[in-house]
Amino acid sequence: MDPMAAIRQTFFQECDEQLTELESGLLRIDAGDRDPETINAVFRAVHSIKGGASAFGFDDLVDFVHVFETTLDLLRSQKIEPTQPVTACLLRASDVVADLVAGARDGAPVDKDKVAAGKAELAALVEAADGGGGDESCEGVYDDLSFEPVSIGLDDIFGEIEEEASQFLYTIEFKPRASLYANGNEAIRLLRQLKELGSLEVECNLGDLPFLEEFDPEGAYFSWTVRLQADQDCAAAIHSVFEFVEFDCDISISESMTTTPAPAPEAVPDALIAAPEYVEIDQLLAPTPVVVPPAALAPAPAATAPVETAAPAQADARKAEASNTQAQATIRVDLDKVDRLINLVGELVINQAVLSQRVTEAGLSRASSVMIALDELEQLTRDIQDSVMAIRAQPVKPIFQRMSRVVREVAAMTKKSVRLVTEGESTEVDKTVVERLTDPLTHMIRNAVDHGIELAEERIAAGKPEEGTLRLAAMHRSGRVIIELSDDGAGINRKRVRQIAIDKGLISAEAPLTDEEIDNLIFAPGFSTAQVASAISGRGVGMDVVKRAVQSLGGRISIASRPGFGSTFSLSLPLTLAVLDGMVVSIGDQTFVIPLTAIVETMQPKKEAVHLIGSGTRLIRSRDSFIPLVDIGSILHNRPSQVDPSMQVALLTESESGGRCALLVDEIQGQRQVVIKSLEANYGRVFGIAAGTILGDGRVALIVDVDGIINSLRSESEQIESAGLAAE
Repeated sequence: MDPMAAIRQTFFQECDEQLTELESGLLRIDAGDRDPETINAVFRAVHSIKGGASAFGFDDLVDFVHVFETTLDLLRSQKIEPTQPVTACLLRASDVVADLVAGARDGAPVDKDKVAAGKAELAALVEAADGGGGDESCEGVYDDLSFEPVSIGLDDIFGEIEEEASQFLYTIEFKPRASLYANGNEAIRLLRQLKELGSLEVECNLGDLPFLEEFDPEGAYFSWTVRLQADQDCAAAIHSVFEFVEFDCDISISESMTTTPAPAPEAVPDALIAAPEYVEIDQLLAPTPVVVPPAALAPAPAATAPVETAAPAQADARKAEASNTQAQATIRVDLDKVDRLINLVGELVINQAVLSQRVTEAGLSRASSVMIALDELEQLTRDIQDSVMAIRAQPVKPIFQRMSRVVREVAAMTKKSVRLVTEGESTEVDKTVVERLTDPLTHMIRNAVDHGIELAEERIAAGKPEEGTLRLAAMHRSGRVIIELSDDGAGINRKRVRQIAIDKGLISAEAPLTDEEIDNLIFAPGFSTAQVASAISGRGVGMDVVKRAVQSLGGRISIASRPGFGSTFSLSLPLTLAVLDGMVVSIGDQTFVIPLTAIVETMQPKKEAVHLIGSGTRLIRSRDSFIPLVDIGSILHNRPSQVDPSMQVALLTESESGGRCALLVDEIQGQRQVVIKSLEANYGRVFGIAAGTILGDGRVALIVDVDGIINSLRSESEQIESAGLAAE
């Protein structure tokens, strides 16, 4: 890869991080957070984007971000009050920055009108802060002043200027932090840049240098006092030298001016040059490094006393700073490399299972040294696998924050007031799952704002607050991740949904449907409740895409709605698409795997506990409740007819939605961690089967889709019940 292309890619990756930090901080400020550090973090994010964009010549991005940075600087200096309208403007500006970054990365055109409108909004805030009430505060101050013209001899003034040339003197106190070096910057290069501005005198301060036993190789102990003499005002140039490191150092710049010409370098007194605390910049920047023990660099005895008394506290502070820097250290790794590592670990798990089975077949005792070593290998393999999977795990926070922008945009288009509330942003899930959630969540949120949340006047008439609320939450439950999107809108109008489905020919007018089945009609291809197609929705695509996307992840989506009170969409997804803990069972001549998280208990059915109802439906009594008894071999066509339950083993399973059933199997082989292989991607979708895996003996085993079986049983039961009510 071209080195510059690699640097550009890194820049855009950092932009994504900075944009996440920017939006996160602005949302906290919008929610009432007034911590100065939050505002500083927002400012730093914009400043970092500006610096990188300048280096790559992204002028449009730099131009907009400069105005944005100016506005945020006024915010952190408390010249702008972070009211709701102000934060709304800043959030819109962050959206524009995201568009400009995407345009710079992809070469795609950016909406210039949107950029101009955002810049105008920011400029208006800056103008209001600069001139807000200033004229009123000064009104009448100069009313009593009167002036008379005075003659001035310009020749005399110009003569003085020719005789005495002005010199600008700057004193710069510069102390780097450890983070400056950790980020790849060098103090020497900064001093070299200062030398280009004029005559330079540098004093290196060694007072913070610790003794050898307290020396931290990654610490920052030197500081510099720099005196710069220039023929012209170069304050702006000095600031630009430290522009990209200002948050990684302590720096102060003081300015003075004299009309006495500075002596030439050879006229500087010898005593000043020879003084041990001053060095010439050329000597300081000498290319040949000299390694000196820290103790030998300590100042003279008269100067060491205060250093010794302050050293322990300073050393503790430096160590704390270094530990904080190390704790936050990260590396960037291509996702392809991580995927390859995960695949190799998956093969390691399979081979470890093969080895375990071969040793077991050899008849070795569990107390033998080989079996003990094999157990240790199995535990080590699991630890490696867990660690590798943790690398891919990431919180859902970035995608949740991205949804905030979707809510703002759709709310503006529909002229509705909507607030997004997020919960469980730290919930971690496989990176692949997170990435593929973007489109489904976007469709769901657009649908919720457009169809779920009412207009302000309708909400007020219904006794609701004018502002609608969307709640996006994530949580771990039974080894899976649950994502819920709920709104406090009007809920699903089931009568209208049913009629639309009839008009579109999706169902017959006589079809007996439960409330749940009517709600699920919105996932049918081509279904839409919008009366007019718009830029938001109304062409019958969206919710069916959501369902297919969720199913492709091995998940499910369900709806719970109360007319007048809102709706809740629940997504149940696997934590990872790579491995699961399962129970290996035998059914006929086939081997299946049932996810361990779905199994509640195992039982041996007794004849008196099994009851037959209807046309072949069997129930088993368990703890004063009746549970459907399912012969997996029969429904998966693994054997022609149902078997005697008393000769089988029943696994009591539970779905994410709380439904239960008992699965009949011939035999339990044991518990095992298996590597998931997508069946749908390599073959096709099969009812009752979620995926496949490779066992230790090299055979392929199918992973049972417990949720799909239970949901199918529930649907059949509701249809039978509805048909019975219709017949009555």
